[in-house]
Amino acid sequence: MSRETFPFTAATLRSLQWQREQLEYEDRRRAVNRQCLTRRLQTGRSAFQPPASQRRHYCRDTAIHNALYTGDMERIKVIFKEQDSAEVVVETVSEELQWSPDIGLFSLIPKKSHTTPLRITAARGYSECVRHLICHGANPNSTVGGRGALHDACEGAHTECTQLLLSRGADPNLQSEDGQLPLHFCTIKDTLECAKQLLEYGGIVNLPCHNTRAMPLHVAATRGLEAHAALYLSLGADPRALNREGETPVNAACAAGESPQHFGRYLRVVEMLLKAGGNAGTPGKKGHGPLHNASSNCHLKLVQMLLDHGASVNVINSAGYTPLDCALQVCTDYPECQPHQLVQTLLNHGSVPPSVKMWRYCAASPLTFEILLNAYDRIPPGDIWIAAVPSSVWEEHQTLYESISEVSNQPRRLQHLARCAVRSRYGSLCYKAILDLQLPPALTAYLLLQPEGSIH
Repeated sequence: MSRETFPFTAATLRSLQWQREQLEYEDRRRAVNRQCLTRRLQTGRSAFQPPASQRRHYCRDTAIHNALYTGDMERIKVIFKEQDSAEVVVETVSEELQWSPDIGLFSLIPKKSHTTPLRITAARGYSECVRHLICHGANPNSTVGGRGALHDACEGAHTECTQLLLSRGADPNLQSEDGQLPLHFCTIKDTLECAKQLLEYGGIVNLPCHNTRAMPLHVAATRGLEAHAALYLSLGADPRALNREGETPVNAACAAGESPQHFGRYLRVVEMLLKAGGNAGTPGKKGHGPLHNASSNCHLKLVQMLLDHGASVNVINSAGYTPLDCALQVCTDYPECQPHQLVQTLLNHGSVPPSVKMWRYCAASPLTFEILLNAYDRIPPGDIWIAAVPSSVWEEHQTLYESISEVSNQPRRLQHLARCAVRSRYGSLCYKAILDLQLPPALTAYLLLQPEGSIH
């Protein structure tokens, strides 16, 4: 008998037949259960379906899209002439370049986006179109696509559309998908009237963004919007409010004022915030305070203002840097902003001289380097800074750099040691105390680290 066969008895055959019948029975039972479950789900869905009047209708007609985007009022009147006809969803498809892991290449992936006729027209300032759409059923508080029409109108600085939407019931505190209010979209000077309209219709000035916890005052400070900040503060905006990163509007303004051409307006915004009760020393979550940010931007007048309002000059952030460290790291990036005066100001307000490793950042700025080295009672050894000085700068300021090399690790003059003793005595009050001494101008300048062109 082959090993691949075996004899079947009558009992064996009956057992196999019974097992087959059991399997068929289980298959029929599962099929019945699936049918019952499907019917229950379908019944449940139909029970909760919205009435036909509330269902979303999608518009994919490019001719209608063109009429909305161009503000063609005559065609819009023809298209949206029935009552409640304007409450449709405009669907567009665009292709985005995305990485496809299946083929290992970037490919164009079609992406659908949704908006409403009211959002399209409000974003472009077509006020007559907005009025017609609202009269034909467009909901001013619809947030299809993550925003409402009021957000778009404010972002585009369309005052007439903003006022029209508000007068027709738009919520001035409507949240977008990412938790922003219409006031958070007032980000340029021309949106001031939109902000006034929002506040007049009940906008809450101290209502934060749900996600970032930023107040409208944070936005105004970040953008350097003086009129907006003044408006919000006059209505009770909190200058000490913290966003999710733990930053105040003062810190936000100090961080954002990076460009020298905008230094003036950011300075005025910070001055306004400090007068309203803002704190000059509140750091963010990473310990990076207003003085760190102002120093990193080489904003001398802002640094002076913060120091006058009690900012701590030796506070250390999470990276281990003081404001002076931040100033040294950017002094060659802002040569037109007189970085040597910024470093001199920080030292004259009690900043502790940094470690030798920071010298390489400012070695190519002769005035800054000289002022910094004169804050030490003894120049420690080390030549790692030499490689950071371009040959052209070395040749132009050869006297200074050679004097540094000669004095390195050598005793300083008694006159310099006396200067260090006076400065150490007054500490953070050094600048004011030395001026109060009413010494001869040359001696005052020497005590305040005025550069001379060489190290003695």
